[in-house]
Amino acid sequence: MIKQDSSVRFQEMHFSGDTLRTSLRITSQLLWVVGLLLALSGLYLLLNFSEGRPFFSGYSILMPGVLALSTAALLLVAGVIGCMAASQTSVFLQGLITVSPQFVYLLVVAMCLQGTASALAYYYSDKIDSELSVLSEVFYNYSGSSQDPLVRAVDSTQEELQCCGVQGYRDWLSTPWFNRSGPLMFPQSCCNSSHFYCTSSSEEPWEPYVQGCQERLEEALGFVLSLITWSLLPLIPVEILGVAIMAHMMTNNQLLLDYTVLEQ
Repeated sequence: MIKQDSSVRFQEMHFSGDTLRTSLRITSQLLWVVGLLLALSGLYLLLNFSEGRPFFSGYSILMPGVLALSTAALLLVAGVIGCMAASQTSVFLQGLITVSPQFVYLLVVAMCLQGTASALAYYYSDKIDSELSVLSEVFYNYSGSSQDPLVRAVDSTQEELQCCGVQGYRDWLSTPWFNRSGPLMFPQSCCNSSHFYCTSSSEEPWEPYVQGCQERLEEALGFVLSLITWSLLPLIPVEILGVAIMAHMMTNNQLLLDYTVLEQ
């Protein structure tokens, strides 16, 4: 009677173990999803900084992106460990007990890194204007030479963001380069894609982009910083769920191991 009761309890816990492994596998995949979001956000911030480096006053705005990428790497590794643990059977219970602390430690470190990244991203979201304080100077010193890295940065920004000038296309009217250009033309990167050239003459067909590049840059940077800031919200419940499932799974599997020893 006792043996039969033990067998029933063993089967019930085995079923619970299957449910926990499935839950852990799904949680690990959610960690990958959140990690992918963080990786894309961090890469986008770093790429924007790399392309527009002359526009920034320093490197400090890079920190949220670096921390987001570091968190994404930890979540990727934690997801792999979680999937490994989810595939464990009663034969590999000792392996589960070995990888579980690593899984928990990685999630704790990832939580600390992402908390710091979110705090910094929130802080710099209100400092974008000061980070772009040298933008006006860069545009004013535009030489038009394709060999000049400042010129390449200005042209690529105006083409990709479809903007012209700092606050608007009229900013070019007061630059030395504009006054030196014979027909008083705006840079080609300023022109709407439907026009091959654009000038300030009302007698010529012209249509430069209306919106200024500072506003566009602030919108792009503000968006990616917001992603890094608010990505902490979905990360917290996923990590807590992962730790809870792993802890329950370790306890459940230890009981299964004890029953196996008794049967022998």
